[in-house]
Amino acid sequence: MCGIVGLHLRDPELEPRLGDLLTTMLGEMTDRGSDSAGVAVYGNPDWTPAGSATVTVLADGVDALTLASRVGSHLGREARGRELGATVLLSAGTDPETLASAVRTAVPEAVLVGLGSELAVLKGVGLPLDLAAGFGLPGASGWQGVGHTRMATESAVTPAGSHPFSVGPDQCIVHNGSFSNHASVRRELARRDIHCDTLNDTEVAARFVAEQIAHGAEIDQALAEMAGVLDGFYTLLVSTAEEFAVVRDPIACKPAVIAETDRYVAMASEYRAMAHLPGIDEARLYEPEPGRVYHWRR
Repeated sequence: MCGIVGLHLRDPELEPRLGDLLTTMLGEMTDRGSDSAGVAVYGNPDWTPAGSATVTVLADGVDALTLASRVGSHLGREARGRELGATVLLSAGTDPETLASAVRTAVPEAVLVGLGSELAVLKGVGLPLDLAAGFGLPGASGWQGVGHTRMATESAVTPAGSHPFSVGPDQCIVHNGSFSNHASVRRELARRDIHCDTLNDTEVAARFVAEQIAHGAEIDQALAEMAGVLDGFYTLLVSTAEEFAVVRDPIACKPAVIAETDRYVAMASEYRAMAHLPGIDEARLYEPEPGRVYHWRR
């Protein structure tokens, strides 16, 4: 059992409140998963500076200054590092794939857990609200955010094993449920030279979807293809720099509620995570239908 939350803002006047609203949503899902948690925030100017690529790195024993120095030397340009909990955000004036490649070469012991131009991924082990406070999430602005509280069932409780999983530029997945055939799909991905950093089943789905998008699939096509390959029960929230999508398995084993207003689209595992949102009393509330992909574009 895990908890999922997400908020896609339509009204720019709400953007300064994104982190505060997302923090409360995350805290309400603590009893669905208290061993680890994480968030992904789009459009925060401090975490993802304009004109730069940003990656999130986990590197035990290597501080942000050292990481930035090593990566900057490899790139031949300045890189800036910032520690937020267990994660380090590295930014540089290049594209996300080039920056990610520089991290892999210059700091091979590091685990890359997020990359993009607008996306900052922050995650770690501990209670959701404690982690959110350590990240500075309550004061963060942005136009879209997703979050996850984890109750581990099939892999280690580590920062790398927590959600969100971000393996494609500005892409992110959070998951409640389990994929029964993730080991065989992981092996098939490896034969295509796509490798996972953890044993978490959600990472397999994230890498499968990222591969589909890289080959030109739209998000709904990628999720439909995933549903035909990965077996199990799940609710997934998938985000990109342009879209926000929700899908449940064909028999809808895992809970999900969506709220839509003129100001936002919100999603959570349970309604109580959205009860504090502005205008929720007038929102259109519904449960996603089994097997149907719901998606909204920026």
